[in-house]
Amino acid sequence: MNLVSTPAIIPAATTGNLTDLIADRARTEPERITISRPLGDGWQPMTAKELEVEIRATAKGLVAAGIAVGDRVAIMARTRYEWTVLDFAIWYAGGSVVPIYETSSAEQVQWILEDSGAVGIIVETPLLKEFVTPVLPSYTKHVWVMTDDVLPGLRNSGAQITDEEIQRRRNSLAPTTLATLIYTSGTTGRPKGVQITHSNFLAECGNVVEAASDLFKKPGGSTLLFLPVAHVFGRMVQIGSIHAGLHLAHCSDPVGRLPQDLASFKPTFVLAVPRIFEKIYNGAEARAEAAGKGKIFRAAAHVAIAYSESKDKGGFNPLLTLKHALFDKLVYSKIRAGMGGAVEAAISGGAPLGERLGHFYRGAGVTVLEGYGLTETTAGATLNLTNSLRVGSVGKPIPGTSIKIADDGEVLISGPIVMRGYWQNDAANEEVFDGAWFRSGDLGRLDEDGYLYITGRKKEIIVTAGGKNVAPAVLEDRLRAHPLISQCMVVGDNQPFIASLITIDQDMLKGWIATNAKTGATIESLRNDPDLIAVIQTAVDEANKAVSKAESIRKFTILPVDFTIAGGQLTAKLSLKRHIIAQQFAAEISALFTK
Repeated sequence: MNLVSTPAIIPAATTGNLTDLIADRARTEPERITISRPLGDGWQPMTAKELEVEIRATAKGLVAAGIAVGDRVAIMARTRYEWTVLDFAIWYAGGSVVPIYETSSAEQVQWILEDSGAVGIIVETPLLKEFVTPVLPSYTKHVWVMTDDVLPGLRNSGAQITDEEIQRRRNSLAPTTLATLIYTSGTTGRPKGVQITHSNFLAECGNVVEAASDLFKKPGGSTLLFLPVAHVFGRMVQIGSIHAGLHLAHCSDPVGRLPQDLASFKPTFVLAVPRIFEKIYNGAEARAEAAGKGKIFRAAAHVAIAYSESKDKGGFNPLLTLKHALFDKLVYSKIRAGMGGAVEAAISGGAPLGERLGHFYRGAGVTVLEGYGLTETTAGATLNLTNSLRVGSVGKPIPGTSIKIADDGEVLISGPIVMRGYWQNDAANEEVFDGAWFRSGDLGRLDEDGYLYITGRKKEIIVTAGGKNVAPAVLEDRLRAHPLISQCMVVGDNQPFIASLITIDQDMLKGWIATNAKTGATIESLRNDPDLIAVIQTAVDEANKAVSKAESIRKFTILPVDFTIAGGQLTAKLSLKRHIIAQQFAAEISALFTK
């Protein structure tokens, strides 16, 4: 099979815009709890009507400041309640939104503001204001600060703006109107502005919500958003939650506050990138090992995977069921408790999760639904559903979308979720569009039932000196599954064999140091430690089982630092910036092939 389509549940919009999602809910279900904002160590619930009042008042402040219909306004902040209010308020004022990651460099901020022509920017903190001020273009006249009471300030300044003016501006927005310019974080070159319209979001969120109604429309359902709202995946969750009437809350500090926020808010499902699920698993294994229960955890993991696999086979194994019930009390319930205690399912995107983790979580009582998409497809183009799940795949096309596999294996996507095009970049548009089809740049295959499997990245294929084509993702995904490994990058283009750069997870390393009596050791002193090298070698050996000998990793080096967003090696969705890593660690790569 090389072509599959799924009929739309929600047809492409011919009228209306995203502001209707807020206004209609406030009119039809004014008392429905729609969102909660942080209040001390707890949450302050807000009704649909209260949220609409806040958004409308904020929009009036933007209008009073001179924001005109069609203007672009940037938001540079972590995920938080104010982000959602300001996003919709800018639309209520007739504008469009330009997200900027709070981790962006000054050069990136300057480029995005200049290229988008943003007339204003809302930053999270005074420090960010100081950071962006030197690079503001002359036409970016407004700088607001979220933590300086931006919402009350805008509400007060816009008190004289009438509801009729806001209604006029809302009515000016058509389905084809630009809703947002999201600049791709980019693994190479300058970021490109992806034009996403109101109809793109309405098609994406409407069809995902209806297809996955058991999650989004579950009575009493809720989700805690901790993905960056600046990224299209987080934005889809935000808009999809509003569309569905799902109770939404935000966690602005996933590193420091996520466990507490999960425990207090107790979402029924979450959305995350695979690295989050990997860290939850690895953390649970490390705690079990430290408590002398590592053998029990590994047995529980084996049973969870087998139990999940047995569901696909349709058989009933009494002994496996009994073991599963025992480990549910000993292990799985604790993992669910660490996710808040109420999570039944999760959506994973941004990178491959891996079949093993997919089966583990389903066996542990949290079904992880993998999806696939890009900024250019308004987030998800495919998605596994609870009633249509194939672990290891990224699912079938979401309703209204078609997937085709080109002759060279590239995944092509068509449907109302595909972007309008790149902003002011005809050359890039010509490169990625083939008639109605968008060239994803990813390689994949469709099985006989229409499930998509992503097998690699077209431009990331490594060609060895012997002419062997190697897709690095297969090896890298397996390597990252090891608790001690944080990140890795496979190298070997035009070289006689394949090798890898490997970084160590600092949290996991602390436990390993204690267990192996290496008190006082650091990653720098351990890089050439035979014991650590031996452990990493087992991970490499395991990864190599997935590929042929010609594709296997022959050598590796442990780096003294991790790949991070701040260090420039990772994009905001934690994808490798391969060209940057290759530049920064050129000496280490060279040594792999010369020693």
